[in-house]
Amino acid sequence: MKKVLIAGGGIGGLAAALALLKRGFDVEVHEQASALKEVGAGLQLSANGCRALYELGVGEALQLLSCEATGKEVRLWSTGDTWKLFDLGAESVARYGYPYFTVYRPDLLAVLAAGVRALKADAIHLGARSLGFEQDDDGVSLLLEDAAVRGDVLIGAAVRGDVLIGADGVHSKIRQGLFGADQAEFTGLVAWRGVIPMERLPARMRRMVGTNWVGPGGHIVHYPLRAGQLMNFVGVRERGDWQVESWSVAGSIDECLADFSGWHDDIQLMIRAIDAPYKWALKHRAPLPRWSVGRVSLLGDACHSTLPFLAQGAAMAIEDGFILARALEAHSDAGAALVRYEEARRARTTRMVEGAAANTRRFHNPELAHVEGARAYVDREWNEARVKERYEWLFTYDVTTVPV
Repeated sequence: MKKVLIAGGGIGGLAAALALLKRGFDVEVHEQASALKEVGAGLQLSANGCRALYELGVGEALQLLSCEATGKEVRLWSTGDTWKLFDLGAESVARYGYPYFTVYRPDLLAVLAAGVRALKADAIHLGARSLGFEQDDDGVSLLLEDAAVRGDVLIGAAVRGDVLIGADGVHSKIRQGLFGADQAEFTGLVAWRGVIPMERLPARMRRMVGTNWVGPGGHIVHYPLRAGQLMNFVGVRERGDWQVESWSVAGSIDECLADFSGWHDDIQLMIRAIDAPYKWALKHRAPLPRWSVGRVSLLGDACHSTLPFLAQGAAMAIEDGFILARALEAHSDAGAALVRYEEARRARTTRMVEGAAANTRRFHNPELAHVEGARAYVDREWNEARVKERYEWLFTYDVTTVPV
C-alpha cells in the first residue's frame, strides 16, 4: 500500500485525501492552520465538480448545506437590464447528470473533512507548516516546522511517505521546492468580497439565481448560499493602488461604495448590507508546463491558480484529487502514476486558466459603458452558441472515465 503525504488541508487537499482513502491508500494531510477553516466566502460548483463529490460519497451531505441555483443571468451595471445566461436546477441534472451548487466555503471544507475522518480518524494533522521536502529512490520526506528552536535555528520534523502532493495553495512551498520562486504578476484588478445575511435584502433580491453584473472596468457576481440564508458578494474593479494578495485584509464600506460609484442602486444596497468587506489583489501566474518531479507533484492552486472569473477553481482542485487517486491506483510505479495524472489534467486546467483570463476582458469591456452599445455587446458575447462554447466542455467532464 502506498502512503501519500499531502501538504495542505484545503478543498483540493481534502478531496484528494478522500479519493485516495476510498481506494485503500494510507494518507496523511499536513495543514499549517491550527484549525480546519476556510474564509467566509462562497464558491460555485458546476456539474463536473458535483459529479466528483457524489462519487466520493459526500454530495448528499453538501446538498443539505448548499443552494441549487435555478440559473445564471447577466445584468448591466447601470440600468439593471437582464439577460439569461443559462438555466440550472433541474436543467443541470437533466443535461449533465448532476446539480449546480452555490456553496459556503467552510461548509464544503467541513463535509470533506468529515468524509476523510470517517475513513481515517487521524488522517488530518493540524499546526503542521510545510518547509520543503527531500526525496530519494525509496520515498519522500516532508519537512515540517517544529516548535523546537535551538539558538536561531528552527529544528524541523520530517514525515516519510511514498508520494508527496503539494496542495498548499498559491504560495506553495512544494512548488517552490520543485521549480523555484514564483512569478506572479499583478493584474491591475482588486476584488471585494462579503457575505450578506439574506434578511437584510428586500424580497425581490432574495432569488435563487447567480447574477453577474458587467460594466466598463469592473463586474460583480452574487449568488445565494446555505439554503438561501446568505448572499455571497464579489466585486472586481480595475485599479492599481492595492497589490496585497490576501483574503483576510479588511476594507471599508465607504471604499467599496466608491469603487462602484454610479452602479445600479441594487449594488449600493448590497454593499451597505455587508458587515465587513474584504479586498485582495488579483495576480496572474502562467500555468506550469510541468507539475511533477519524481515522487512529488502538485494540485489545485499550487499548479494552476486562476482568476475567479469562470467559477471553476474549486471544481478543478476536486477533479485533480479524484484523477490523482485513479492514477496512483492504476500505476504501481509512483513516478509513472504522477506523470499520467499530470498528463490527464494539464491541458484542461490550462484551458480553464486561459478562459478565466479571457472573461476579464469580456466582463469589463468599454462597449458596456452605454446602454445601446452594451445591449448589442451582450447579445453578441452571451448568445446561446457562445455560452455553450465557453462552458459545455467544463460541465460535461467525467472524472470517472478520463483515461489515466
